[in-house]
Amino acid sequence: MKQNVETFIGCDHSYEESKVVLFGAPFDSTTSFRPGTRFASKAMRSESFGIETYSPYQNGDLQDVAVFDSGDLELSFGNTERVLGQIEAHTAQILRDGKIPCMIGGEHLVTLGAVRAVVKQYPSLHVIHFDAHADLRDDYLTERLSHATVMRRVWDLVGDDKIFQFGIRSGDRSEFMWAKDHVFTSLFHFDGLKEITEKLQGEPVYLSIDLDVLDPSVFPGTGTPEAGGVSFQELLDAILMVSSLHIVGLDVNELSPVYDQSGISTAVACKILRELLIAIL
Repeated sequence: MKQNVETFIGCDHSYEESKVVLFGAPFDSTTSFRPGTRFASKAMRSESFGIETYSPYQNGDLQDVAVFDSGDLELSFGNTERVLGQIEAHTAQILRDGKIPCMIGGEHLVTLGAVRAVVKQYPSLHVIHFDAHADLRDDYLTERLSHATVMRRVWDLVGDDKIFQFGIRSGDRSEFMWAKDHVFTSLFHFDGLKEITEKLQGEPVYLSIDLDVLDPSVFPGTGTPEAGGVSFQELLDAILMVSSLHIVGLDVNELSPVYDQSGISTAVACKILRELLIAIL
């Protein structure tokens, strides 16, 4: 008999042989509308066995790529800065071992912890960000560490012209005005992604996917749904396009499975993660 350890489907290779290390960051303490993203990684592992390891989109199979699922971090709820430190430390260990960290959120603030580690190893880091929300507020209700401020805090680390946002369709007016001088923003769709991908060839890139970039008709299971999003195929095409880049870290976040009892949103999230893992390896 073997110990019963649940992993994401196909991600049961050993740590030593794996090029990508998957881990969950089940944190949603700064969620501004509907909480529940802390349950995403557990739901995705369980429901991943409803899909196949094989991708007909890429003619690739998770069984043929080396991914290690290190499980969920035990995070210190109630202390946001400590949580970010725990995520940073775990990400840093993965990077030191020459592997690519792939994080399942959690709310989008968890990205900041991972990027803190990645930018230390790759000072010229660029960030590609798929999302419905700009997340560029300097503070949200006086709080500077929030899922509504995460990309502003990432900008604090990487600086101007290093963040490229796509699918954005929601934010405070001041965020859009500030963005014009500091980041690249493509509203509503993925217009310009091909050009950005060509520009960033050879550069270290962190990819952050907030799943609410998808239209709520495709992905209702999220804390802050925004009408007018992209389709599954549009997101998949964007993922395949950026997979040619030097991806040094990535995350998928903002699934809140409790808001979609049909399970469709979790199934979509699982399929997106499968395609990501196959694409970057």
